[in-house]
Amino acid sequence: MKFLCLIVFDERVLDDLSKRQYDALVDESLAYDERLRETRQLIAAQALHSAREAVTLRVRGEDVSITDGPFAETKEQVGGFVLIEARDMNEAMRIASGFPVVRLGGVEVRPVRELRASWPDA
Repeated sequence: MKFLCLIVFDERVLDDLSKRQYDALVDESLAYDERLRETRQLIAAQALHSAREAVTLRVRGEDVSITDGPFAETKEQVGGFVLIEARDMNEAMRIASGFPVVRLGGVEVRPVRELRASWPDA
């Protein structure tokens, strides 16, 4: 099964890290990603730019509205994602608990719903 792990944290905590602390966190994160890649449990992983650089689009009928910033105003923002392969939710949670950045915030672990086309092949 595929699981999406949304990495959430308060960006101010990350901003307050010294360069040495930040570099150590990145190195530890990349090393953990590599271990997951070796076991074929890592499908994709990416960090995101600051939520301050985000825009949110909403389409209602013909109207498009654009709002600066993330989808919701919260203390924690989505800072990255990891797409993993795991047997079940328990294994996915075990894998997610190993993400080094979880010490700064949290990880939302959600099963991926694979959609299939409902129309017959042409």
